[in-house]
Amino acid sequence: MNAEFFVIALLNGVSYGLLLFMLSSGLTLIFSMMGVLNFAHTSFYMLGAYLAYSLSGVVGFWPALVLAPLMVGVLGALFERYSLRRVHKFGHVAELLVTFGLSYLILEVVQLIWGRGTVPYSLPTQLQGPLFTLYGTQFPKSRAFIMLVALAMLAAVWWLLTRTRIGLVIQAALQHPDMLQALGHNVPRVFMSVFGGGCALAALAGVIGGNTYLTEPAMAGSVGSIIFVVVVVGGIGSLAGAFLASLLIGLVQTFAVAMDGIAAQMAPILPYLLLVLMLIFRPQGLLGARDD
Repeated sequence: MNAEFFVIALLNGVSYGLLLFMLSSGLTLIFSMMGVLNFAHTSFYMLGAYLAYSLSGVVGFWPALVLAPLMVGVLGALFERYSLRRVHKFGHVAELLVTFGLSYLILEVVQLIWGRGTVPYSLPTQLQGPLFTLYGTQFPKSRAFIMLVALAMLAAVWWLLTRTRIGLVIQAALQHPDMLQALGHNVPRVFMSVFGGGCALAALAGVIGGNTYLTEPAMAGSVGSIIFVVVVVGGIGSLAGAFLASLLIGLVQTFAVAMDGIAAQMAPILPYLLLVLMLIFRPQGLLGARDD
């Protein structure tokens, strides 16, 4: 393994892993707060990419980078308020079914509006071309931008949850919802905000991932199973665990794809092999607090 191969594969693996983290972080927050495993989470990722594609043609990419996640976040909050909350009393199975149905509904709406093919959602001029050339191999600006946005999002979420009054209320709603309700806070509104925020994070990943990779109706399904692997391997409900698992899976898959022969052929199944091993030897995940 030469230095060129290692450095470029490392950078590509980290950028892909951070994109996975942007997706899994919202799912992790929603589950840790509400106990809901949102099957439609990657559908919000897809919706963010398509909305950004349409908005970019009107207002440009940079305003779309803000507007698309906000719009998807509002849609997610409305879904929680008028649909998910109504089935909560029927248990987790009902919640899984309603989010599963929502994923198919979003897919059909996307195909109805934007068609069944790939849309020409391209990178803005500022993100086109290589950021630098190392050992004769170019590293694109788009992947560096993914890394920058993901790290900024991680810092913002950490600051919000640990250094603000809103974060204290969210943590209190997770641990002592009845006490928080007695103190005059609207706990259902907190849950609605968290669900909408998680959907907005998924949409943000779609905005910057859709033009780096492909924006098509199959994009949600292509990352859907991987995201659940990340959440389980990292430890259900652990944001730090999701971060570590995302980087681990991103690096493992990228290095496997970059190699020739059997390793490249096995790349698609390596995350699931890691999942099986994790469930056998450490069921709570890398940083999971629950041991059940």
